[in-house]
Amino acid sequence: MTEVGAPRRRSEDDRLVTGRTRWTDNIQPQGALHVAFLRSPHAHARIESVDVTEARRRPGVVAVLTGADFAGEQGSLPCAWPVTEDIRIPDHPPMAVEEVRYAGEPVACVVARDRYAAVDALEEIDVDYAPLPAVVDMERAVQGDGGLVHESLGTNESFTWVFENGDMDAAMRDAPVVIERRYVQQRLIPTAMEPRAVLCVPEGDDFTLYSATQIPHILRLMLAVVTEIPEHRIRVVAPDVGGGFGSKLQVYGEEVLCLLLARRLGRPVKWTESRSEGNMTTHHGRDQIQRLTLAAERDGRIRGLKVDLLADMGAYLMLVTPGIPILGAFMFNGIYKMDAYSFTCRGIFTTKTPTDAYRGAGRPEATYAIERLMDELAVELDLDPIEVRRRNWIRHEEFPYETIAGLTYDSGNYEAATDRALALFEYDKLRAEQADRRERNDPVQLGIGTSTFTEMCGLAPSRVLGSLSYGAGGWEHASVRVLPSGKVEVVTGSSPHGQGHETAWAQIAADRLGVPFEDVKVLHGDTAVSPKGMDTYGSRSLAVGGVALYNACDKVVDKARRLAAHLLEAGEQDLEFSGGRFSVRGVAEEGRTLQEVVTAAFAAHDLPDGMEPSVDADATFDPENFSFPHGTHLCAAEVDTETGMVRLRSYVAVDDVGKVVNPLIVEGQVHGGLAQGIAQALYEEAVYDAEGNLTTTTMADYLVPSAADLPEFTTDRTETPATSNPLGVKGVGEAGTIASTPAVVNAVVDALRPYGVDDVPMPCSPERVWRTLREAQGRSAGGGSGVQPGAGGGLGSASPPADRPRPTSRGGAQ
Repeated sequence: MTEVGAPRRRSEDDRLVTGRTRWTDNIQPQGALHVAFLRSPHAHARIESVDVTEARRRPGVVAVLTGADFAGEQGSLPCAWPVTEDIRIPDHPPMAVEEVRYAGEPVACVVARDRYAAVDALEEIDVDYAPLPAVVDMERAVQGDGGLVHESLGTNESFTWVFENGDMDAAMRDAPVVIERRYVQQRLIPTAMEPRAVLCVPEGDDFTLYSATQIPHILRLMLAVVTEIPEHRIRVVAPDVGGGFGSKLQVYGEEVLCLLLARRLGRPVKWTESRSEGNMTTHHGRDQIQRLTLAAERDGRIRGLKVDLLADMGAYLMLVTPGIPILGAFMFNGIYKMDAYSFTCRGIFTTKTPTDAYRGAGRPEATYAIERLMDELAVELDLDPIEVRRRNWIRHEEFPYETIAGLTYDSGNYEAATDRALALFEYDKLRAEQADRRERNDPVQLGIGTSTFTEMCGLAPSRVLGSLSYGAGGWEHASVRVLPSGKVEVVTGSSPHGQGHETAWAQIAADRLGVPFEDVKVLHGDTAVSPKGMDTYGSRSLAVGGVALYNACDKVVDKARRLAAHLLEAGEQDLEFSGGRFSVRGVAEEGRTLQEVVTAAFAAHDLPDGMEPSVDADATFDPENFSFPHGTHLCAAEVDTETGMVRLRSYVAVDDVGKVVNPLIVEGQVHGGLAQGIAQALYEEAVYDAEGNLTTTTMADYLVPSAADLPEFTTDRTETPATSNPLGVKGVGEAGTIASTPAVVNAVVDALRPYGVDDVPMPCSPERVWRTLREAQGRSAGGGSGVQPGAGGGLGSASPPADRPRPTSRGGAQ
């Protein structure tokens, strides 16, 4: 084993970083037409009429079409996860025909000889709208207060999903400690480096659709279902894709419409979104209201947890929209033991862009809730936040452990990860500094935030997905082709969008086959090359797709062993395989390399009876269980009480992702995940006004942090191999995002405890922090909840400084 575990630099980066590659928008077939979409300026309105007369007269315009023109062929965009039998799933036309239900929904399109002519012609389309009430507030929408998104449904509630285990009444009855909180997971906009792009090329009755997608195989099937074009007539290619984070785990209307336009016009048709267009129409993430009740003993032991969730679906249910909060249902208990657990989720329609998967997909929301509650429990009991967690988490000797949410965690060691993180963080030293600052009434207070987390990933065991009403399986496929020259082609059904598959898969194959890393080429993302696959999401690529490859390599060795034994005139059981060479046990000089065996198979001059002249192999892997990475993240934040500015001073992440194939890739995945989780805590929020208009449509309005806005991370790992797969891998793509948001917010709140603050709504912008402080001081002055003795994790309390001037209008830079 020379490759697995080696910090090899990613071989694909040369072309990706320099841009010398094939992005969808780079592909320019001869005669391609360009499409631009006219989008509704209203969140909710009836379409009275659409006049395209003038637009059709514009120079360069080839066609102008409305929703009515597509009505007979566009079908309804799919929802593959009907989480309950009585779920309400409204029709979702790719282009609106009679009614628009979110600002940005397409109502017409222009096809022209270049992109600029198409966009210019949009101004000539005249649409007469009859505005209807916008439904923006979830809590009002539940009661139908203010209108219905889909009047035919008679309600704004799509579904109610319930999970219960244990006696909740007994857990809550006479509990010494009961904590109730309401947390809001703000709506987020996935901001991949590469915008969405689609190109459809007709070839007679066949169509090749290029898309910046995470799911070429799923997209192919769903395009066939929606358009009724036979699946074998559709080829989907995902070229190099510049990021996705769940936003490209989707079947979008633009993909369907480009296919229909190419069929109608007999010409290649391309569409690439602008950034502001993408902010409005690429599905959004998060957007939940969490009402939580935690009951505990005085010693800190958790008795029960009750979760009541409102999840904003947006205007329609997209591919896996309803299932996202349901994934979180199994993670609200986190790494903790408890006697009872109750979870209720209601999916609510609003006149906003639909939500769906965003990095972590339900797991970050759940982790945020339980990790915020653990800090609140520590304050209530005057315990250190680490100590209250130690009293509740699953100990390493208790694995495998069946949780209150019904999952079986196969392996882990929370103690080891936490001890390592505390040492790297210099926890005690920082707590001492915090106490000193509080004693001195320093205007810049220090907060320390903790997040000890786990997640379910490696999606997923097919039978489990089936039990949750998911419309597909969770298996993954791989093929290994050993060429006559001894070079190797690996075909994977897992389609990368920045994760480093080409490097990591080559490392696995090189080790299993005993060939040089440079002799392995990884093929992916094209349904004509890789016809089988379930694609990339949910940290499943390595834990499912990588294991499929591992198994396929072993099948190649087994096939080659038979031929090698024949050539060596030995029994198969007498052969050893090491370093790419078969040898007779005990007679090392007698042997054949894998390349020699493959060449002999290609020549087919001397094969065992009944053996085909090939050692190529396929494998499909369907895991028996999810995998469960875990870790401890610690954050130190300085909060300026006069301006509300938050500065992250240090951040330590110790993760356990099982066996590591390439530590450089793991580091990159953790760093990227941390950036996105911190962004939710401090910077990002999709904001709608009362009329349902998105006010954060540009990068000037939607604040995505740069490297300069983030601290230098200290990362490390512990290792407890997964038992659900032979590689022992667990997945790393979402860990940083899941863990970091509560760590940062816990740090911000911890800094402000002496001022009577027990929550700061996300994002913790300077203005929001400043206003929260002022409101807490107002409550204190009015005799309400103020400074609590022992606030701050048992390290004493401080009073808000009263001798400094207070800002009255400044709110920071956000």
